[in-house]
Amino acid sequence: MMVYTYVGYFAAGLAVQVLVAKILKLCWIVLWRPYALIKSFEKQGIKGPSYSILHGTLPEMKTLLKAAHEVILDTNCHDIAQRVQPHYNRWSAEYGEVFLFWRGVQPAIRIADPKLAKQILSDKSGAYAQPQFDHRLLSFAGNGVGQLNGPDWVRHRSILTPAFTKDKLKLMTKRMASCTIDMIDDWKNRARIADHQNITIEMSEEFKRLTCDVITHTAFGSNYVEGGEVFKAQDELIHHCVATMADIYIPGSRFLPTPSNRQMWKMENNVNNSLRRLIQGRLESAQARGNLDGCYGDDVLGLLVEASKTTNKSLKLTMDEIIDECKQFFFSGHETTAKLLTWTIFLLSLHQEWQERLREEVLTECGMGIPDGDMVSKLKLLNMVLLETLRLYCPVLETLRETSRATKLGDFLIPKGVFITIQLVQLHRSKEYWGEDANDFNPLRFKNGVSQAAKHPNAFLGFGMGPRTCLGQNFAMLEVKLVLSLLLQRFSFFLSPEYKHAPANYLTMEAQFGVPTIVKPLLSK
Repeated sequence: MMVYTYVGYFAAGLAVQVLVAKILKLCWIVLWRPYALIKSFEKQGIKGPSYSILHGTLPEMKTLLKAAHEVILDTNCHDIAQRVQPHYNRWSAEYGEVFLFWRGVQPAIRIADPKLAKQILSDKSGAYAQPQFDHRLLSFAGNGVGQLNGPDWVRHRSILTPAFTKDKLKLMTKRMASCTIDMIDDWKNRARIADHQNITIEMSEEFKRLTCDVITHTAFGSNYVEGGEVFKAQDELIHHCVATMADIYIPGSRFLPTPSNRQMWKMENNVNNSLRRLIQGRLESAQARGNLDGCYGDDVLGLLVEASKTTNKSLKLTMDEIIDECKQFFFSGHETTAKLLTWTIFLLSLHQEWQERLREEVLTECGMGIPDGDMVSKLKLLNMVLLETLRLYCPVLETLRETSRATKLGDFLIPKGVFITIQLVQLHRSKEYWGEDANDFNPLRFKNGVSQAAKHPNAFLGFGMGPRTCLGQNFAMLEVKLVLSLLLQRFSFFLSPEYKHAPANYLTMEAQFGVPTIVKPLLSK
């Protein structure tokens, strides 16, 4: 009996020690570390909004965003920082260009300086790592090449890079054009049904469907129908997760069987299982034909499946890694490209003179035929318009990094584990670098290229820079140029009177009420 008593005392004492350790760790995370960091940054002249226990600065962010979403801007106003990131707008006015804020208990430094941005994005030492994002984001965007660090990032980047070579993109051009022609035929049919021949189309939804179609064709080839089903499942998961991402995240809560978590798990399993069936189908198809050439298809999925079969460990992918890359290719290639197309049509509808100039250029270089890669590469004015659209309405609002060790950033010493937010919305509108017309639509600022467009060559970060420059940049630009060329050949565009200018931050730059646009067919054939 005495032995059992001692064992009980020992177990109880051990449990108390574990509990005390956890309480001390929690206190360090939510109290002592924030206090120490605030004091450390204040000594360096970096201040910021007040820290609230557990919540950080999230309550103020949510309040400001909610109020901003009630504001409708003048249609000709491109100074949108006040609406899409009102918290950054207020804090930079109060605390300066560099300030400290808190994503819950996670400290973050905000910058909008091209010199500091270059130091961060050009770093090859690993001091500025890709942050480990919230599990809700990874559930639909995937833990792919865009989220990885170190050797895993090198391995995935090496495998995926060949998918975006010039020769591969040429093969994708026909599929992109075919998807666009299908959309154009639908528009023409709708115009013929309409008595006045003009139709009103909500561009953001239309381009979302188009880019979904393009991605599924280029990623899955003949399996594009099944790929579309994956896309629908992923889209449901995105909407569910985005609705909860502004809430405070409590460590460990992801494992609790709450109604929200159970719904997310079900949706994520649906996406993952659908992708597994597609991948298994590709393997079985190759096996059925003997796979004598060792090729699993000339699309993105074929390249990924091929990497799962290689004996070269430095170029090998597991099934789960293929699924993550498919998710990321879907989300990144679909969302950002749709937004770029939407905002370009908005700006061309607003600036009719530029719409006419682009149409003339397209007809001169491409005629009425379907453009190929060589043709669209000659569309210099279109390229300038797209760069200016990316400057004013970049789908990606900010770039994030996390310090993997204490490091020197400019004149500041940044401790390990601090997020650094490179804020593109204000960097792309800085009058210091872009001049007094920084908030105006002026594509000619890019006539001598990106590096000469502003007073600093790194004031434009539409696709990032350095070793982690967007892998799909050429894919996206080719797709957008091809789509716009085909549309400008056949239609003219005017903003609908129903349009409300309300850019909003929903992970990417979205039009809160869509972009209803009057579409007028130019040819009857």
